[in-house]
Amino acid sequence: MYIKNRNDLITHGEKALREDAIEIMDYALLVADPYYQVKKLIELEGNMLKVGEVLFDLSLHGDIYVIGAGKATYPIAKALEEILGERIKKGMVICKHGQEGSLERICMRLAAHPVPDENSISGAVDLLEIVSETKADDIVFSAITGGSSSLLVLPVADIELSDLQKTYKLLLRSSMNIVEMNSVRKHICRVKGGRLAAAVHPGAHLINLTVSDVIGDMLDYITCPTVPDTSYLADALAAIEKYNLTDVLPEKVTAYLSAAGPDGETPKDLSDHKIYNYIIVKGDAACTAALEKAKELGYNAAIISTMLEGESKEVGNTFAAIAKEIKLYDRPLQKPAAIIGGGETTMKITIENPGEGGPNQQFALAAATGIDGIAGVVIVGLDTDGTDGVSNYAGGLVDGLSAVTAQQQGINVTDTMAQYNDSAALREIGDNIITGATGTNVNDLKFLLVK
Repeated sequence: MYIKNRNDLITHGEKALREDAIEIMDYALLVADPYYQVKKLIELEGNMLKVGEVLFDLSLHGDIYVIGAGKATYPIAKALEEILGERIKKGMVICKHGQEGSLERICMRLAAHPVPDENSISGAVDLLEIVSETKADDIVFSAITGGSSSLLVLPVADIELSDLQKTYKLLLRSSMNIVEMNSVRKHICRVKGGRLAAAVHPGAHLINLTVSDVIGDMLDYITCPTVPDTSYLADALAAIEKYNLTDVLPEKVTAYLSAAGPDGETPKDLSDHKIYNYIIVKGDAACTAALEKAKELGYNAAIISTMLEGESKEVGNTFAAIAKEIKLYDRPLQKPAAIIGGGETTMKITIENPGEGGPNQQFALAAATGIDGIAGVVIVGLDTDGTDGVSNYAGGLVDGLSAVTAQQQGINVTDTMAQYNDSAALREIGDNIITGATGTNVNDLKFLLVK
């Protein structure tokens, strides 16, 4: 069971719908669990190691290493430990502070997300040291997943941690999409954009096991340190200009990006390396699982898009409008209906000291205002890794009583959203979703149920 505050989430009037919503979320997170997918992908019998359709005779190979960083990295490392055991010579993964569990043969380090800390840098230094030991015919398993953008950093030139931290905060508040944001982050880091892969011995076998949290499952935005990069310095500069960040980013960052030139480009071709790529859980996994479970529960169900982007509150308003359309006119689906969507919506934060919240919580609050007073509707916004924005909550589950309950408790939802303090409102009315670290990190899951 993933939803830790299950009982709190079924206290409103829409008890049956809320129970169905929780069941759909639980199943979606279960299907997206990378631990089980690694166990399906990799088999070891004697000296024969099978990874997908590729066979390795370990008697003919050297040492085995495990490296990784990200919010979905721990379960991958756990599964690799159970499969490979003492065959692992050395390994280290960097997980987010608060990660539960332990590893026996692989060192687990903890760092900060979504803004890097000292551990992010020291971990990157140690990972580089591990891959520098590799030699021809070694096997390196890499578990780079979403979140590695801040968990694994090593700044270029004379850029300092404080410069990185300010840059990350500004990028996160700008409403950039992940492609634009990472074009900047890749080019100010000595391990991103394929640079970590370049440090592995070209005669070694680098096996990428990753989980997608990027629309379109683009490898260099999922496991970017260990595959060639498709972005350029020009893309980073264009993103900075587009979002009016040129004059507010740290001077060292803008100066480097402007002057780096060809020598500052990330690797575009790693064909001299032996790299195998496996997306063990795709970005739309939670959506497709939610569709399956909703149909099983008796809903007329459809996925409207797995590529949702834009402002979270606007997407929340759209879901509320669709719910009302179904309620009144039985379109685009007849009741009981489930409409499912996924992607990565954002928030453009325009105040100096925002409160506690995240895109999925703001989505839920916006949807709550749109379905205020309407019975028979539930709307969910879920960050599948268990941490939505700068909060300890995974998202929000709201119904037609949510907004009026907030009003009865003296909460002005509009003002709360303007202060980006969505967590406080959802917590007070009992509509915040608590999962803890789920061990996965696919695209966000958003859905509505209408009875």
